[in-house]
Amino acid sequence: MSELKNRYEFVVLFDVENGNPNGDPDAGNMPRIDFETSKGLVTDVCLKRKIRNYVELTKEDKDGYKIYVKEGEALNSKHQKACNDVKTEKNKVNQDARQYMCNNYFDVRTFGAVMTTGEYNCGQVRGPVQLNFASSIDPIIQTELTITRQAVTTEKDLEKKSTEMGRKHIVPYGLYRTEGYVSAKLANDEKKGTGFSEEDLELLWEAVENMFEHDHSAARGKMAVRKLIVFKHDSELGNAPSHKLFDLIDVKKKAEVNPPRSFGDYNVSIDRENLPQGVEIIERI
Repeated sequence: MSELKNRYEFVVLFDVENGNPNGDPDAGNMPRIDFETSKGLVTDVCLKRKIRNYVELTKEDKDGYKIYVKEGEALNSKHQKACNDVKTEKNKVNQDARQYMCNNYFDVRTFGAVMTTGEYNCGQVRGPVQLNFASSIDPIIQTELTITRQAVTTEKDLEKKSTEMGRKHIVPYGLYRTEGYVSAKLANDEKKGTGFSEEDLELLWEAVENMFEHDHSAARGKMAVRKLIVFKHDSELGNAPSHKLFDLIDVKKKAEVNPPRSFGDYNVSIDRENLPQGVEIIERI
């Protein structure tokens, strides 16, 4: 594994058409929304789930690429296995157990984890990769549709009706933007580093680019990553504040468009003239 030598920031643009990108359980699974601006939201947890799913799908639990946060598996059982493998006693923090988790689980060494939830203590890991909430560029419309199903649920219902009614929540169209960070220092620190490597970084970019390609469903439908723009610093600590780099990317709806219904209804511009010295822009998509 090659040591990560550069700090990175990145911007991701993705869109949804006639789908629900991230349902809100506190609002009947309606698409998440900022009630002050009416802009759509997608949580960082949702996006990390897509990345985890892609890595799990492509790496198939190979050594070093297992997934820690996984449906149907208890976290504490993984802590126990780690402590047993490195011969750590209960209720004691051991650096070897922490390192075991980083070495074996891609999402631990990428996003970090709190692994102190049981009698087997693997410590805490601060991940070098972090994501912000995604927010739509323009306000979205939360649309609730009535749907019907030909099959009914029970024999008793079949005597009274031939169809059943349901509800479906969609966003007709929304273009979302999120930002992320990659810290070489948090990857490489002698005591607190996770070992996140150049190879892991390439896998992360691949997962971000394809995170919706194997996640299609009746609820999410047509979703796609439209842009992945990476800022690469020529040092571990970085050469410019992240917010100044993010401000260089401007996404605006075309003046003649109302309402937007496709990615082509937007202009994406990058202010390369004001790019700070020591920072390179890489347009992966």
